[in-house]
Amino acid sequence: MTERIVIAGASGFVGRYLEQHYRASGAELVLVGRAGPDVRWDDAAGLRAAVTGADAVINLAGKSVNCRYGDANRAEIFRSRLETTKAVRTAIAASDAPPPVWFNASTATIYRHAEDRPMTESTGELGTGFSVNVAKAWERELFEGDLPATRRVALRMAIVLGDGSALTPLVNLVRFGLGGPQVDGPWFATAARRNAGTFHEFRARGGRQKFSWVHIADVLGAIEFLRARPDLVGPVNVAAPHPTDNRTLMALLRRLLGVRVGVPAYRWMLELGSAAIRTETELVLKSRWVEPERLLDAGYRFAFPDLEPALRDILGERSLLDASNAR
Repeated sequence: MTERIVIAGASGFVGRYLEQHYRASGAELVLVGRAGPDVRWDDAAGLRAAVTGADAVINLAGKSVNCRYGDANRAEIFRSRLETTKAVRTAIAASDAPPPVWFNASTATIYRHAEDRPMTESTGELGTGFSVNVAKAWERELFEGDLPATRRVALRMAIVLGDGSALTPLVNLVRFGLGGPQVDGPWFATAARRNAGTFHEFRARGGRQKFSWVHIADVLGAIEFLRARPDLVGPVNVAAPHPTDNRTLMALLRRLLGVRVGVPAYRWMLELGSAAIRTETELVLKSRWVEPERLLDAGYRFAFPDLEPALRDILGERSLLDASNAR
């Protein structure tokens, strides 16, 4: 019997990967988005029909956080997550044949800046500030209300690596000789940014902020593993078991790409550059040290537990290794 998978917010990097996989596997897919293609977010009846009888619902919808955190963008980051999550929950609650499992995107950024120890589902401490508040509200919306027939899982994803992911700008920096570590340092804070919770406080030194990551193949692998484990519910850290730090990451990229020199990027450079390209320094300076306790305890085996094989796999797909080494 053909299974039916509903993917909401499938236009992003992770959504496209999951769509490609499930189509290749022969599943019937229903894609939900602002303009469809199958169901629009403003079509409540269509969304209810989509989730009814589905084998799984995967909601990845939400505006990218790779932007400046001005008033309008902050509001849209919240709205795009909370309203879509509420719409899925409302549709499932109204269904007479609700799906057995609903996966909703979340983020490992929900944990505090950590340099002292890893954050797990059982011992991790939630952080403060705008990004953390978004994550907390997102998960509250997911677990609101009673859905007795549907298991809900919050996918607290670390930085997802793959072809076309957040890795791309780092590879470009390396190839242009700018692939040194991103180094934190003092910076002035405006009252507005402090009040909005968007100012990054200087803590990690020398590019040693932790870098938690996951290969996109393991995002899919974790979802499929969790589908088969009805005992697993609630937040799950989707992160490789062996995180690294920024300095090590950049050194490894330089070695794999055959680039000997990498100029460091200091805080003042990052602040000016991020303003120019309309993003935030928090994305590279926050120390994210997250480990997948629940997945490991349940017996999930990561396809890519270590960073170097993961990067070799991704860079090989993009044919960057050979092109760079041939220079």
